[in-house]
Amino acid sequence: MILKASVSAELAGMRLDDGARQLFPELSKTQIRRIIDWGGCTISDALVRVASRQLREGDLISLGVMEPERCVEITYGKGDLLYEDGGYLAINKAAGLNSQRTPYQLKGTVEYAVDCYLKSLGSKEPARVIHRLDRGTSGVMFFPKHKKAATHISFLLKEGKVEKVYWALVADVPEQDQWTVDAPIAKLNKFRYGVALPGREARTAFRVITAGKGATLIEAHPFTGRTHQIRVHLAHNGLPIIGDATYGGDHAPRMMLHCRTMAFTSREGKEISATAPPDEAFRQVCRDFGIEIDQFQP
Repeated sequence: MILKASVSAELAGMRLDDGARQLFPELSKTQIRRIIDWGGCTISDALVRVASRQLREGDLISLGVMEPERCVEITYGKGDLLYEDGGYLAINKAAGLNSQRTPYQLKGTVEYAVDCYLKSLGSKEPARVIHRLDRGTSGVMFFPKHKKAATHISFLLKEGKVEKVYWALVADVPEQDQWTVDAPIAKLNKFRYGVALPGREARTAFRVITAGKGATLIEAHPFTGRTHQIRVHLAHNGLPIIGDATYGGDHAPRMMLHCRTMAFTSREGKEISATAPPDEAFRQVCRDFGIEIDQFQP
């Protein structure tokens, strides 16, 4: 939920937190300060993270109110990285985290944590989000460490030259061991996408890894990078991902979609790859269906 209000002449000169308390009486001052600290406050479309900032008449204040459980501090150190060299780093994004900042949140996102890590190295480069994972998806995310690296990997992603491998758990057994979905994807509403015309070209290859008791672990290779692509293509095949309520998946503690591996070639011809182990929640849901994934990990 985003709340908006303009600063009147009577509130001009007040501190941001005090003025916001007057404008949004449904929020406590503690809640307002948390929103400001976590990057959910803008004044006239500019991010403001200082509660004592003085208000001026006509300022448009926007506050993004998010659930308290999203306020999770995340940091990355060298020991947390899946890969790092002079041009790139890769992290294992946890399920439940936003890949990049939203109108509600800056702090507690992967983008912010990577930005802080780069600053700890003495870098003045920002964290550039050149690809995203949905909030409920875990796994490999690559970040370029400078502009030339960003330009290169962005080009590779656009041309489909970055290999991406996902694991997904679905509550059924596919009719085939291997198949490819070549079907356009279009936005249906604010939260859902679907196979529809007109839509953007989308192609995904699927392979059964193993079947358990009423569920199947599937490997997905997306050749294009459409929003919700794997989720939509599996649901289109009558195989919604377990935990993906948006597309009809059975209830689970998390959405059972994990970016297992990403690989590409650098500008210098170096082969770059990162592989992310699934978290314990993913492993446990697999166990619940009689699937032990350790045998499929290096």
